[in-house]
Parts: sequence; structure tokens; C-alpha cells
Amino acid sequence: MIKILVVDDHAILRKGLTQILDDTTDLKVTGEAENGMQAIKMVQDNQYDLVLLDISMPDKHGIDVLKHIKLIHPTLPVLMLSMHAEDQYALRSIKTGAAGYLNKQSAPAQLVTACRQVAAGKRYISTELAEQLANGLAQGYQELAHQKLSNREYQTLCLMASGNTLTEIAETMSLSVKTVSVYRARLLEKMNLKNNAEAIHYAISNHLLD
Repeated sequence: MIKILVVDDHAILRKGLTQILDDTTDLKVTGEAENGMQAIKMVQDNQYDLVLLDISMPDKHGIDVLKHIKLIHPTLPVLMLSMHAEDQYALRSIKTGAAGYLNKQSAPAQLVTACRQVAAGKRYISTELAEQLANGLAQGYQELAHQKLSNREYQTLCLMASGNTLTEIAETMSLSVKTVSVYRARLLEKMNLKNNAEAIHYAISNHLLD
């Protein structure tokens, strides 16, 4: 039996995921967490074969939670789950140590397949993402400007483009305004942009808010 920890701040979604997984003969949800800190503590205190981790959570960004989990338990497979388009966070998640990435709009059968695959020690990427990667290689892969950013810088960019002030971004990321200002300055420099308006235009043009 594959023991799974489901991490998502929406209770209804957690229940739906649990029902899908528990309806199988070999998958069993043995833990649920509603935020990042709770997930980290549960991984410290319990044994799981797989973590199903949402990227967007109220206290800590999913990729930061992923980093903590990999520090505690480097061999524990983590499957990222998100509403974000795969080209936004999939590669970033996998580079950080995730075993796979699944969009929340995926069919239940795809979720079951992904869980079994990563629990068996394999990677999971969707057909759509595999096609994007193949197309990139065929065309001679070039890194996009936002792919140069660290996870925190990328998160700052997305929050800026969503209309948040520096103070609001600092609250969301649990950081000081000064630290967020540093991230903003770094992302503008790395992306060769002059100001916030150019950064917001870039994020919208590249569909980073979808």
C-alpha cells in the first residue's frame, strides 16, 4: 500500500483527492495538511511513500515547502499539484527536486497514474509538458528571461504583476519590505527591464498569471 500525504489549503479539494486515491487498491491517503508548515512537521513525524503538494498555499510557497521536505527526507517523492500552467512551474519544481508536476485540471486517472509512477521512483511529466520540452529542443532551447530568476524572484514578479504593492507582497511571502525590494531590483536587473511597468507587461505577455 502506497501511503500518501495530501497538502492543500482547500478542504474540499483535499477531500476530492483523498476520495480518488482511496478508491484504488494500492493508494491510501494517510495524512492531510492544510498549509506548508503543517506539511513539513507531518513529514518529520510520520512515514509516507509520497507527498502530493499544492504549489499555492497561504503561509509558504509550495516550492519552498518542497525544499524543506527534501532536506528532511531527500528520497521521499513529491508530486507537485497546481492550477498554474505547466510551463510556469513544472521545470522549476523538478529542478528543485520534485518527482513530477500535475495540473489540477487533469483527469482522475492521470492523478492515479502519476502517483503510482513517482512512488515507484520514476519521474512524471504530462504529455503536454513532454511535447513542450521536445519542441524546445527541436528549435534549439533558449532560456526565457523569467527562467533565470530564483524561486523568490519569480514569485515577486508574479505578485507584482497581479497588482500587489510591496507591502502586500512582503506579507504574502512572510518577508520584510526591504527584502522584497531587493528581489524586485534583482529580477529587473536579470531580465534587463527598466521598471515595474515593464515587468508587469512582460508577465502578462508571457501568460505568467494564467
